[in-house]
Amino acid sequence: MTEEEKKLIIAVHEQTCKDGKEYYRDPKTGNLVFTRTKHLRRGYCCKNRCRHCPYGYNPEAL
Repeated sequence: MTEEEKKLIIAVHEQTCKDGKEYYRDPKTGNLVFTRTKHLRRGYCCKNRCRHCPYGYNPEAL
């Protein structure tokens, strides 16, 4: 993933969280991606190395 792609994903993620939504469509693949907000509301780690994991399971989390 390029730095430009990371910046776009972070911007989309931040706006989605501000809007109170729990997921967004990845700008490149169109796949659904859970936000940090969704993970925190769920209350536990699913151990699937999620992109926005707030529990530290994915060391590459954005």
